[in-house]
Amino acid sequence: MDAGGTADRVTLPVVVRDLLPEDLERCGWAGSRLHLAAVAGELTRVRAGEVDYLAVCPPSGLPVAIGAVDYVDRPGAGKLFQLVVHPALRSCGLGTRLIAAAEHRVRARGLAHAEIDVEEDNSRARALYERLGYVAYASAPVGWDEERPDGSITRYETVCTLMRKPLA
Repeated sequence: MDAGGTADRVTLPVVVRDLLPEDLERCGWAGSRLHLAAVAGELTRVRAGEVDYLAVCPPSGLPVAIGAVDYVDRPGAGKLFQLVVHPALRSCGLGTRLIAAAEHRVRARGLAHAEIDVEEDNSRARALYERLGYVAYASAPVGWDEERPDGSITRYETVCTLMRKPLA
C-alpha cells in the first residue's frame, strides 16, 4: 500500500511456452525432488507427441506456472494435469492463462473436450475450473508417491472429481 492507503498494482506481460528440461532447476517452488522427477519424465513424453508441457513466464523467462496436457490418458480428450502456480503469485490470473493455453493445444489437436481431475478437498481449484466452464461428471480414487521433508517416500491416496469442458 502507498502512503494514502491504496494498494499498488503491478502488471507484467506473460508468455506461455513449452517447458524445457533446463527449466526444472528453477521450478523448486512447484514441488519436491520426486515431483520434479515426475515432471522430467513427462517431458520425455513430449517428444513422442503424447504430452504438451507448458510454462507461463514473465519477461525474465523464468516459469511462474507450469502444467501439462496428456493426449493418451483419456481417448478423445486432452487431460490437463500437474497444474501449479508459484505460491506467491496465486490469484493473479496465471492459472487461468495456463489453462487457456492448454485448452488451445487441445483444440489444435482437433479434440472435442478437455478434462481435469481435482482433489475433492481442493475447493479453491475446483471453483476456478467451474468458473472456466468445467463440469463434474464422476469421481475416482487416485494415488501417487510423495516425498516427505525428511526425504522418505510415502503413498498419498485421495479421491478426485473428474471434470470436463466441451471445446467446440
